[in-house]
Amino acid sequence: MIKAKKSLGQNFLIDQNIIDKITDAVDINNKSILEVGPGTGSLTKNILKKNPKKLIVIEKDNYLAESLNNTLGSEIKIINNDILEIDETNLDSDILTVFGNLPYNISTEILCKWILNIKDKNFWFDCFVLMFQKEVADRIIAQYNTKGYGRLSILSNWKLEIKKIFDIKPSSFSPRPKIESSVLLMKPKFKFFSLTNPRNLEKITRVFFMHRRKMLKKPFNQLFNGNIEIANKLQIDLNLRPQNLDIDTYCRLSEEYETLRG
Repeated sequence: MIKAKKSLGQNFLIDQNIIDKITDAVDINNKSILEVGPGTGSLTKNILKKNPKKLIVIEKDNYLAESLNNTLGSEIKIINNDILEIDETNLDSDILTVFGNLPYNISTEILCKWILNIKDKNFWFDCFVLMFQKEVADRIIAQYNTKGYGRLSILSNWKLEIKKIFDIKPSSFSPRPKIESSVLLMKPKFKFFSLTNPRNLEKITRVFFMHRRKMLKKPFNQLFNGNIEIANKLQIDLNLRPQNLDIDTYCRLSEEYETLRG
């Protein structure tokens, strides 16, 4: 029996009904598939039943990668590496459909890396079907003017159309986590605010939401040296709080920040 490693955030999906629902989320017949964190291969085997064109899996755990190679090596391409150290844009020449039961401890880091690495409209994927802690998923899909809205909501929804497909109870996993999970479907937006350097949006949102209960005035002054003309130009009331600005406004702030920095 394979034992999950807490250090890698491993929780193996064992509920066949949930596995079926995940693979039924999108049509994968004759599609090129990437699966991140295949673990024991339960989802992997289900994907193969759907007749994909090819299936690439990325597994950091050496033992699990070897086990997958022993059982499915002739049917899949296994990359035994850390997803955070891989350039996902060069994984394959085909556009990929991506599945992932992402490790809880690095799920947001993976998603933000993927989003910030998208160059203009050169999407390397046609959709993500990803599992997160429910609390994280709710933050990802949160709308502005709500409590959960923040940096993660803005970065995620900037270039992606996102909807929750379903929630998953802890009993669907082994070992059983203490929290619920959610599966999100994410598809590229082909109309979004273009920024020269996406990492400026990451910086702007990080600074503004560092003190999310405070007024906008302090982080604005920190980033723009008190240049009130920028706030007036964008019609921003600096007495508001970070969750009161929509994604477009944060993008326009990032554009102004890029201009200031030359």
